[in-house]
Amino acid sequence: MSRPAWIAGVGNTRFGRLEGQDTLDIMSAAAASALADAGYGRGEVDGLLTGYSTSMPHIMLATLFAEHFGIKPDYCHAIQLGGATGCALVMLAKLLVESGQCETVLVVAGENRLTNPGGRDSAIQTLAQVGHAEFEVPYGGTIPAYYGLLASAYMHRYGLTEQDLAEAAVLMRTHAADHPDAHLQDRITVLDVMASRAIASPLKFLDCCPISDGGIAVLVTADPDRSKGIKLAGAGQAHRHQHVSMATDLSDFGAARAARQALRQAACDIESIDMIGIYDSFTITLLILLEEIGFSARGQSGFDLRSGRYGRGGRLPLNTHGGLLSFGHSGVAGGMAHLVELCRQMAGEAESRQVARRPGVGFIHGDGGVLSSHVSLVLTQE
Repeated sequence: MSRPAWIAGVGNTRFGRLEGQDTLDIMSAAAASALADAGYGRGEVDGLLTGYSTSMPHIMLATLFAEHFGIKPDYCHAIQLGGATGCALVMLAKLLVESGQCETVLVVAGENRLTNPGGRDSAIQTLAQVGHAEFEVPYGGTIPAYYGLLASAYMHRYGLTEQDLAEAAVLMRTHAADHPDAHLQDRITVLDVMASRAIASPLKFLDCCPISDGGIAVLVTADPDRSKGIKLAGAGQAHRHQHVSMATDLSDFGAARAARQALRQAACDIESIDMIGIYDSFTITLLILLEEIGFSARGQSGFDLRSGRYGRGGRLPLNTHGGLLSFGHSGVAGGMAHLVELCRQMAGEAESRQVARRPGVGFIHGDGGVLSSHVSLVLTQE
């Protein structure tokens, strides 16, 4: 019988503009923060997992970081699944610990996506390559354009409005305003979102996440006595397509499939979840995922946002750090920030952001590409 995997520590850098710091600097700061939070030394880490960095596209980033950070892991691996990478890394850490392959796995990601010498345009060009090399990229497709197309089709089918999208942006900024490490902290209104310039209709400037510098790290352990008492109880994945031109079923991108696997493994149902962290690269990403997984009915996520369901005082607090839309997006680390915030809330360590009732069951979902790759995690407070 496999042994459980536990969260021992979490750490992050500030998100936004980190002048003079490169990928390895940012990853090191986040990793040191997580180790300090857990009370572990570098010599106790026997597994290392990283993602990728658009500002340092090294073909051996995991071993490069291990050498830079001064650790000598027995297991070392890098993964690339776009925005789903962070959750996939933690899922792999869970499997490594449960199987007995590793005792203590450091999961770390970060990059200077905003201030790298190539500039934001370089990152945007790199990200656009998720499009089809023959039928999409040559015609000028970008990530916002791909999501704009999905938004138009989904909104037409299920009756969502641009005001519904704006509600998500407003809530994320409201939550980020209370996080000292968030990239964007100025509060906004629905009118502000509606008045912001068009990016890829119907998506406007404030419907899109910022490009940020920042790092995140999580330490996963086999030792419950040295953990936060938070168990990685369930995990699941689903991959239905890569290119937006092949996303033919607007009701099944794969998110619900991944969520069902994770909930089944954790022996939980969706009604038992107390708090959620959902990938939100764009407002439409968030609304589609909320509806497909089943937290909101089809076409009702905007109403639920307005009614307070997803606020800190609501039935299902959502992205209480501000999400990608406001806490910031620095690649793999952006998606991992949702997990760090949930762990802090479950451990009662979220300071001024702490919800009134500490969550006993938390759910995280990561999305990579254009709703292409999906990874869900279920955490339980033991």
